[in-house]
Amino acid sequence: MRKLVYFIATTVDGFIAAPDGSFDFFPLEPGLMEFVAAEYPETLPTHVRANLGLDAPNRTFDTLVMGKGTYDPGLAIGVTSPYAHLKQYVFSRTAEPAPEPEVEIVSGDPVELVRRLKREDGLDIWLCGGGDLAAQLLPEVDELIVKVNPVLAGSGVPLVRSDFNPTPLTLRAARPLPGGVVVLHYARATGERS
Repeated sequence: MRKLVYFIATTVDGFIAAPDGSFDFFPLEPGLMEFVAAEYPETLPTHVRANLGLDAPNRTFDTLVMGKGTYDPGLAIGVTSPYAHLKQYVFSRTAEPAPEPEVEIVSGDPVELVRRLKREDGLDIWLCGGGDLAAQLLPEVDELIVKVNPVLAGSGVPLVRSDFNPTPLTLRAARPLPGGVVVLHYARATGERS
């Protein structure tokens, strides 16, 4: 069965974006780019992959789910299919139909869709963001891979925007990268479901 993996960059204080949803304040560390290109090439946007000359196959994910707030920054600069090499589901109650066939705008229950996707054949499912969608999908998140950037934000979009709800995790790996980013890989603690 496929897993839902929340693969996300965060600040040391747990924010994945600025209050306005932007994330360009994250330092672009060469060690991080090399790690992502080698280990998770499909998590690089299609236009970035092209600029890097990266033509690697999908290693971990073939599908992603994201909230409208995560999709909108690319859309604002004309990127209508940020991950054309993946099947993309964007959750929104207000967005128009997507202009690209590999992007599907979904207004329904994200948990229901993810449960259906998990039963299908394929690689794992990437929860790309944001904090509100992560809160809704938390009961379905099997693994969490957090790229902790050496920066404090003070406020912004939290990793998970929800009420107090401790969810035990088990650390599977910790990998410091040149430049100060630390990649933490967690799995849901055995037997734990929210």
